[in-house]
Amino acid sequence: MTYTETGRPGTAAPEPAPRVLTVEHDDPRVDGLLAGLLEEYTQRYGADGAAHELSRYPVTEFVAPDGRMVLVELDGEIVAGGAVRPYRADRSQEPGTAEFKRIWTSDRHRRKGLARAVMDALEQAARDLGYTHVVLFTGPSQPEAVGLYERLGYRRLDPAAVDVLPYPKAIPFATEL
Repeated sequence: MTYTETGRPGTAAPEPAPRVLTVEHDDPRVDGLLAGLLEEYTQRYGADGAAHELSRYPVTEFVAPDGRMVLVELDGEIVAGGAVRPYRADRSQEPGTAEFKRIWTSDRHRRKGLARAVMDALEQAARDLGYTHVVLFTGPSQPEAVGLYERLGYRRLDPAAVDVLPYPKAIPFATEL
């Protein structure tokens, strides 16, 4: 039961609605996503592993006109997000294929549909950028991500069929847009 300021029983104020934002790589709110990712990666992979992962794909990888960032803001705080970029550094090699990176939801805000909202927004951003196919990679230390991608209908690829894996135990997924 909740109580009003007078101490009488009442109903709780509704939680504020999250805002899904599609932004450029240099939007200052991207720092909230990067800080959340650093914390998450540090917990899962240690400080060195986190620093290595974030340095492999700097925010400049997601620059327009071929990339975008998606953020979920709740009460002024960035609580989830992700990014889209060309799968190949030279987009002309696979012009229709995007790669999703930096997909993250704060552990304080999981199980609220935010990851699905991020994925929906990333897919729309990819379509808007002219992509027709998406690949993404996750690792065995992120079982929540594996489950999400499978629930969303992404198909797991045979790692042997992928030209270059970002790391040896990467789990590749793909979908058509």
